[in-house]
Amino acid sequence: MASPVSSTPDHLFTMRNNFYLGAYQAAINCADSLPPLSPEESVEKESLVFRSYVALGSNQLVINEIDDSAATALQAVKLLAIYLSSPDSKESVISSLKEWLADPAIGNNAMLKLIAGTVFMHEQDYNEALKHTNSGGSMDLHALNVQIFIKMHRVDYAEKQLKIMQQIDEDHTLTQLANAWFDMAVGGSKIQEAYLIFQDFSEKYQMTGLVLNGKAVCCMLMGNFDEAETFLLEALNKDTKDPETLANLVVCSLHLGKPASRYLSQLKLSNPDHVLVKRASSAEESFDRAVQTVA
Repeated sequence: MASPVSSTPDHLFTMRNNFYLGAYQAAINCADSLPPLSPEESVEKESLVFRSYVALGSNQLVINEIDDSAATALQAVKLLAIYLSSPDSKESVISSLKEWLADPAIGNNAMLKLIAGTVFMHEQDYNEALKHTNSGGSMDLHALNVQIFIKMHRVDYAEKQLKIMQQIDEDHTLTQLANAWFDMAVGGSKIQEAYLIFQDFSEKYQMTGLVLNGKAVCCMLMGNFDEAETFLLEALNKDTKDPETLANLVVCSLHLGKPASRYLSQLKLSNPDHVLVKRASSAEESFDRAVQTVA
Protein backbone atom coordinates (compact mmCIF):
# COMPACT_ATOMS: atom_id res chain seq x y z
CA MET A 1 0.00 0.00 0.00
CA ALA A 2 1.61 3.27 -1.09
CA SER A 3 1.20 6.38 1.00
CA PRO A 4 -1.52 8.72 -0.26
CA VAL A 5 -0.29 11.64 -2.35
CA SER A 6 -0.45 14.85 -0.34
CA SER A 7 -1.83 17.97 -2.04
CA THR A 8 0.49 20.20 -0.01
CA PRO A 9 4.17 20.33 -0.98
CA ASP A 10 6.68 18.80 1.42
CA HIS A 11 9.00 21.77 1.97
CA LEU A 12 11.30 19.74 4.24
CA PHE A 13 11.85 16.79 1.87
CA THR A 14 15.35 17.77 0.69
CA MET A 15 16.46 18.83 4.16
CA ARG A 16 15.19 15.58 5.68
CA ASN A 17 16.82 13.52 2.93
CA ASN A 18 20.18 15.22 3.44
CA PHE A 19 19.99 14.44 7.15
CA TYR A 20 19.09 10.78 6.62
CA LEU A 21 21.99 10.27 4.20
CA GLY A 22 24.57 11.99 6.41
CA ALA A 23 24.86 15.26 4.45
CA TYR A 24 24.51 17.20 7.69
CA GLN A 25 25.96 20.55 6.60
CA ALA A 26 23.76 20.46 3.49
CA ALA A 27 20.74 19.85 5.74
CA ILE A 28 21.67 22.88 7.86
CA ASN A 29 22.16 25.02 4.75
CA CYS A 30 18.70 24.02 3.46
CA ALA A 31 17.09 25.73 6.43
CA ASP A 32 17.97 29.19 5.09
CA SER A 33 16.22 28.76 1.75
CA LEU A 34 12.83 27.42 2.87
CA PRO A 35 9.51 29.20 2.21
CA PRO A 36 7.25 30.21 5.13
CA LEU A 37 6.41 27.13 7.20
CA SER A 38 3.58 26.10 9.50
CA PRO A 39 4.39 26.06 13.26
CA GLU A 40 4.67 22.25 13.13
CA GLU A 41 7.01 22.36 10.12
CA SER A 42 9.10 25.05 11.81
CA VAL A 43 9.68 22.80 14.83
CA GLU A 44 10.66 19.91 12.54
CA LYS A 45 13.02 22.20 10.62
CA GLU A 46 14.71 23.36 13.85
CA SER A 47 14.90 19.74 15.05
CA LEU A 48 16.65 18.72 11.84
CA VAL A 49 19.09 21.63 12.10
CA PHE A 50 20.00 20.81 15.70
CA ARG A 51 20.15 17.03 15.07
CA SER A 52 22.53 17.79 12.21
CA TYR A 53 24.74 19.84 14.53
CA VAL A 54 24.72 16.94 17.03
CA ALA A 55 25.75 14.57 14.23
CA LEU A 56 28.60 16.95 13.37
CA GLY A 57 29.75 16.88 17.00
CA SER A 58 28.71 20.49 17.74
CA ASN A 59 26.90 19.50 20.92
CA GLN A 60 27.77 22.64 22.86
CA LEU A 61 26.24 24.86 20.17
CA VAL A 62 22.97 22.91 20.50
CA ILE A 63 23.05 23.14 24.31
CA ASN A 64 23.63 26.91 24.14
CA GLU A 65 21.04 27.64 21.44
CA ILE A 66 18.02 25.72 22.82
CA ASP A 67 16.52 27.45 25.84
CA ASP A 68 13.91 26.26 28.33
CA SER A 69 11.02 27.87 26.43
CA ALA A 70 11.69 25.81 23.26
CA ALA A 71 9.28 23.15 21.98
CA THR A 72 9.41 19.64 23.50
CA ALA A 73 11.02 18.20 20.35
CA LEU A 74 13.90 20.70 20.61
CA GLN A 75 14.30 20.11 24.35
CA ALA A 76 14.65 16.39 23.55
CA VAL A 77 17.42 17.10 21.01
CA LYS A 78 19.14 19.23 23.64
CA LEU A 79 19.07 16.26 26.03
CA LEU A 80 20.76 14.12 23.35
CA ALA A 81 23.47 16.79 22.94
CA ILE A 82 24.05 16.87 26.73
CA TYR A 83 24.15 13.05 26.85
CA LEU A 84 26.74 12.84 24.07
CA SER A 85 28.87 15.74 25.27
CA SER A 86 29.49 14.67 28.85
CA PRO A 87 29.74 11.16 30.34
CA ASP A 88 29.05 12.70 33.77
CA SER A 89 25.63 13.90 32.56
CA LYS A 90 24.34 10.52 31.39
CA GLU A 91 22.46 9.65 34.59
CA SER A 92 20.74 13.04 34.81
CA VAL A 93 19.77 12.90 31.12
CA ILE A 94 18.26 9.42 31.53
CA SER A 95 16.42 10.58 34.64
CA SER A 96 15.02 13.61 32.75
CA LEU A 97 13.98 11.43 29.81
CA LYS A 98 12.08 9.01 32.06
CA GLU A 99 10.39 11.92 33.85
CA TRP A 100 9.31 13.57 30.60
CA LEU A 101 8.12 10.28 29.06
CA ALA A 102 5.91 9.70 32.11
CA ASP A 103 4.32 13.15 31.71
CA PRO A 104 0.94 12.72 29.91
CA ALA A 105 1.25 16.21 28.40
CA ILE A 106 4.45 15.51 26.44
CA GLY A 107 5.22 11.79 26.86
CA ASN A 108 3.79 10.87 23.46
CA ASN A 109 5.91 13.38 21.52
CA ALA A 110 7.48 11.49 18.58
CA MET A 111 10.84 13.29 18.82
CA LEU A 112 11.03 12.69 22.58
CA LYS A 113 10.41 8.96 21.98
CA LEU A 114 13.01 8.94 19.20
CA ILE A 115 15.67 10.58 21.38
CA ALA A 116 14.82 8.25 24.28
CA GLY A 117 15.19 5.24 21.97
CA THR A 118 18.51 6.59 20.67
CA VAL A 119 19.90 7.17 24.18
CA PHE A 120 18.81 3.76 25.51
CA MET A 121 20.21 2.08 22.38
CA HIS A 122 23.54 3.83 23.12
CA GLU A 123 23.27 2.42 26.65
CA GLN A 124 22.62 -1.04 25.12
CA ASP A 125 19.40 -1.14 27.13
CA TYR A 126 17.39 -2.36 24.16
CA ASN A 127 14.27 -3.40 26.07
CA GLU A 128 13.98 0.06 27.61
CA ALA A 129 14.50 1.64 24.17
CA LEU A 130 11.72 -0.48 22.66
CA LYS A 131 9.30 0.55 25.42
CA HIS A 132 9.31 4.01 23.85
CA THR A 133 9.84 3.27 20.16
CA ASN A 134 7.97 0.04 19.46
CA SER A 135 4.58 1.71 19.00
CA GLY A 136 6.04 3.56 16.01
CA GLY A 137 4.29 6.73 14.89
CA SER A 138 6.94 8.05 12.50
CA MET A 139 9.30 6.68 9.87
CA ASP A 140 12.22 7.67 12.10
CA LEU A 141 10.86 5.52 14.94
CA HIS A 142 10.28 2.52 12.67
CA ALA A 143 13.83 2.87 11.30
CA LEU A 144 15.23 3.05 14.83
CA ASN A 145 13.28 -0.11 15.69
CA VAL A 146 14.96 -1.89 12.77
CA GLN A 147 18.38 -0.85 14.13
CA ILE A 148 17.52 -1.95 17.68
CA PHE A 149 16.22 -5.37 16.58
CA ILE A 150 19.34 -5.93 14.45
CA LYS A 151 21.53 -5.09 17.47
CA MET A 152 19.48 -7.65 19.45
CA HIS A 153 20.12 -10.22 16.67
CA ARG A 154 16.37 -10.41 16.06
CA VAL A 155 16.22 -10.05 12.29
CA ASP A 156 12.74 -11.59 12.36
CA TYR A 157 11.40 -8.57 14.28
CA ALA A 158 13.52 -6.20 12.19
CA GLU A 159 11.86 -7.64 9.07
CA LYS A 160 8.39 -6.97 10.51
CA GLN A 161 9.29 -3.32 11.10
CA LEU A 162 10.76 -3.06 7.60
CA LYS A 163 7.52 -4.44 6.11
CA ILE A 164 5.53 -1.78 7.98
CA MET A 165 7.82 0.89 6.50
CA GLN A 166 7.43 -0.59 3.00
CA GLN A 167 3.64 -0.49 3.36
CA ILE A 168 3.77 3.19 4.39
CA ASP A 169 6.26 4.31 1.70
CA GLU A 170 8.49 1.83 -0.11
CA ASP A 171 10.56 4.57 -1.78
CA HIS A 172 11.19 6.61 1.40
CA THR A 173 14.92 7.10 2.03
CA LEU A 174 14.61 5.63 5.52
CA THR A 175 12.79 2.58 4.15
CA GLN A 176 15.62 2.04 1.67
CA LEU A 177 18.26 2.52 4.39
CA ALA A 178 16.45 0.13 6.75
CA ASN A 179 16.24 -2.38 3.88
CA ALA A 180 20.03 -2.14 3.41
CA TRP A 181 20.68 -2.60 7.16
CA PHE A 182 18.38 -5.62 7.17
CA ASP A 183 20.04 -7.14 4.08
CA MET A 184 23.50 -6.75 5.67
CA ALA A 185 22.27 -8.37 8.88
CA VAL A 186 20.79 -11.34 6.97
CA GLY A 187 23.97 -11.73 4.91
CA GLY A 188 24.58 -14.11 2.03
CA SER A 189 23.10 -13.05 -1.31
CA LYS A 190 21.28 -10.17 0.45
CA ILE A 191 24.58 -8.26 0.84
CA GLN A 192 24.71 -7.55 -2.90
CA GLU A 193 21.17 -6.11 -2.65
CA ALA A 194 22.29 -3.83 0.18
CA TYR A 195 25.27 -2.69 -1.90
CA LEU A 196 22.95 -1.78 -4.79
CA ILE A 197 20.82 0.36 -2.45
CA PHE A 198 23.90 2.35 -1.37
CA GLN A 199 25.05 2.50 -5.00
CA ASP A 200 21.66 3.95 -5.95
CA PHE A 201 21.98 6.60 -3.22
CA SER A 202 25.46 7.54 -4.46
CA GLU A 203 24.12 8.03 -8.00
CA LYS A 204 21.03 10.03 -6.98
CA TYR A 205 22.36 12.19 -4.17
CA GLN A 206 25.50 13.77 -2.74
CA MET A 207 28.14 11.16 -1.86
CA THR A 208 28.44 11.12 1.94
CA GLY A 209 30.51 9.30 4.54
CA LEU A 210 27.40 7.35 5.55
CA VAL A 211 26.83 6.06 2.00
CA LEU A 212 30.54 5.33 1.46
CA ASN A 213 30.68 3.38 4.73
CA GLY A 214 27.57 1.44 3.68
CA LYS A 215 29.24 0.45 0.40
CA ALA A 216 32.50 -0.39 2.20
CA VAL A 217 30.82 -2.64 4.80
CA CYS A 218 29.02 -4.51 2.01
CA CYS A 219 32.36 -4.98 0.21
CA MET A 220 33.99 -6.29 3.40
CA LEU A 221 31.12 -8.71 4.00
CA MET A 222 31.66 -9.98 0.45
CA GLY A 223 35.44 -10.26 1.02
CA ASN A 224 36.36 -7.32 -1.28
CA PHE A 225 38.68 -5.53 1.15
CA ASP A 226 40.69 -3.59 -1.46
CA GLU A 227 37.52 -2.00 -2.83
CA ALA A 228 36.27 -1.37 0.71
CA GLU A 229 39.51 0.45 1.56
CA THR A 230 39.05 2.76 -1.45
CA PHE A 231 35.57 3.78 -0.27
CA LEU A 232 36.75 4.23 3.33
CA LEU A 233 39.70 6.43 2.37
CA GLU A 234 37.29 8.58 0.34
CA ALA A 235 35.05 8.80 3.43
CA LEU A 236 38.06 9.72 5.59
CA ASN A 237 38.84 12.61 3.21
CA LYS A 238 35.34 13.94 3.91
CA ASP A 239 35.65 13.64 7.70
CA THR A 240 38.90 12.62 9.39
CA LYS A 241 37.19 12.11 12.77
CA ASP A 242 34.15 10.06 11.75
CA PRO A 243 34.11 7.10 14.18
CA GLU A 244 32.44 4.61 11.81
CA THR A 245 34.96 5.35 9.05
CA LEU A 246 37.89 4.93 11.46
CA ALA A 247 36.45 1.73 12.98
CA ASN A 248 35.84 0.24 9.53
CA LEU A 249 39.36 1.22 8.45
CA VAL A 250 40.78 -0.64 11.47
CA VAL A 251 38.91 -3.81 10.48
CA CYS A 252 39.68 -3.43 6.77
CA SER A 253 43.40 -2.77 7.37
CA LEU A 254 43.72 -5.86 9.59
CA HIS A 255 42.17 -8.02 6.84
CA LEU A 256 44.55 -6.52 4.27
CA GLY A 257 47.54 -7.16 6.55
CA LYS A 258 48.20 -3.42 6.85
CA PRO A 259 48.97 -1.51 10.08
CA ALA A 260 45.78 -0.34 11.78
CA SER A 261 47.20 1.29 14.92
CA ARG A 262 47.02 4.86 13.57
CA TYR A 263 43.30 4.53 12.80
CA LEU A 264 42.67 2.96 16.20
CA SER A 265 44.56 5.82 17.91
CA GLN A 266 42.47 8.38 16.00
CA LEU A 267 39.31 6.52 17.01
CA LYS A 268 40.35 6.54 20.68
CA LEU A 269 40.81 10.30 20.51
CA SER A 270 37.62 11.12 18.60
CA ASN A 271 35.31 8.53 20.18
CA PRO A 272 36.72 6.86 23.32
CA ASP A 273 33.38 5.12 24.02
CA HIS A 274 33.24 3.37 20.64
CA VAL A 275 32.64 -0.38 20.93
CA LEU A 276 35.83 -1.15 18.96
CA VAL A 277 37.92 0.97 21.35
CA LYS A 278 36.38 -0.81 24.34
CA ARG A 279 37.06 -4.22 22.78
CA ALA A 280 40.65 -3.27 21.99
CA SER A 281 41.19 -1.98 25.56
CA SER A 282 39.66 -5.15 26.99
CA ALA A 283 41.95 -7.29 24.80
CA GLU A 284 44.98 -5.23 25.91
CA GLU A 285 44.02 -5.68 29.58
CA SER A 286 43.55 -9.44 29.09
CA PHE A 287 46.96 -9.62 27.40
CA ASP A 288 48.60 -7.64 30.22
CA ARG A 289 47.06 -9.94 32.84
CA ALA A 290 48.24 -12.99 30.92
CA VAL A 291 51.77 -11.57 30.77
CA GLN A 292 51.71 -10.87 34.53
CA THR A 293 50.67 -14.45 35.33
CA VAL A 294 53.54 -15.78 33.20
CA ALA A 295 56.12 -13.31 34.54
